[in-house]
Amino acid sequence: MEIHIVLDNIRSAFNVGSIFRSADGAGSVKKIYLCGITTDIDNPKLEKTALGATEMIPSEHYDTTHEAIEEIKELGIPIYCVELTEDAENFQSVKYPSKIALIFGHEKRGVDDKTLKIVDKKIYVPMRGLKESLNVANCASVILYEITRE
Repeated sequence: MEIHIVLDNIRSAFNVGSIFRSADGAGSVKKIYLCGITTDIDNPKLEKTALGATEMIPSEHYDTTHEAIEEIKELGIPIYCVELTEDAENFQSVKYPSKIALIFGHEKRGVDDKTLKIVDKKIYVPMRGLKESLNVANCASVILYEITRE
């Protein structure tokens, strides 16, 4: 399994650091694409939660998410967006390809419509409580561990 993670305008450096740490823990993550306002790895707040995981996983900053998507599409890797939309599928019922890119969006706004139109599939984590969604870092952990479990 080869996983690429696209962080689309994640505003919290702490969330980004947590995603790095979960990505290292789950294994199989080849690269993390830091897009738009997502902080780069030199941010001390990021390192506070990453605890060195930025040294384990290659990353690169892109001005826009679409630049990262273009690069991933050139590699022929399917792109799945983690977003609660009408046509999104429960992440537990999806058969994942051996190579995949996962887009995680802004904590409040999610992923924009322009991006949603060009991805291969949309997936979501079902909620059993009253809240609509998980924190983005928690969501990434749940999905990464599920995908690598198979």
